[in-house]
Amino acid sequence: MLVLGLDSFPVEMLGQLLEWNPTVITTQETAQMLIDYGIKIDWIITDDIHGNLQSDVKVMPAGSDTPAEAALKYLITHNYPAVNIITDDLQLKDYLYFADKINLVIFHADQKIYAINSGFSKWKPAGDKIEILTHSHEIHYSGLEQTSKHCFKTTQDGFFNLKFDQPFLFIAEKL
Repeated sequence: MLVLGLDSFPVEMLGQLLEWNPTVITTQETAQMLIDYGIKIDWIITDDIHGNLQSDVKVMPAGSDTPAEAALKYLITHNYPAVNIITDDLQLKDYLYFADKINLVIFHADQKIYAINSGFSKWKPAGDKIEILTHSHEIHYSGLEQTSKHCFKTTQDGFFNLKFDQPFLFIAEKL
């Protein structure tokens, strides 16, 4: 799990995510909040350590990378298949390069964001909202009704499908 910010994330969901994440990576700025919640940190991304660290915490220098880039490079290099990312500041451009190298699930505010491949299919109840966050010239969909330029809702309980003309798209759904 990569924790870049917790200000807009529901704390009760943190415990649920931790059950699925063997490694916790965070920034110096967010580390104290995690410590206050009693969460064991494995890595802190920083080029300048200050404050008290938990025992056995390793330091991951970011260098010229953003904290997200530094952490994702580490995870990919060490063959992690997936990562849950919690962030207050969503910059999808930070994740575009990595979307085909590791399974990314980004939690931002009240949204769960992830990359999908063409031919994606998922079961959802009727009326659930889906937002397409990256641009595609041609999108074909079924089981959805377009409600605005990038927003859709499911038309009935069941599967919706998305096909498009690029390697992947980022979509968002409500938590």
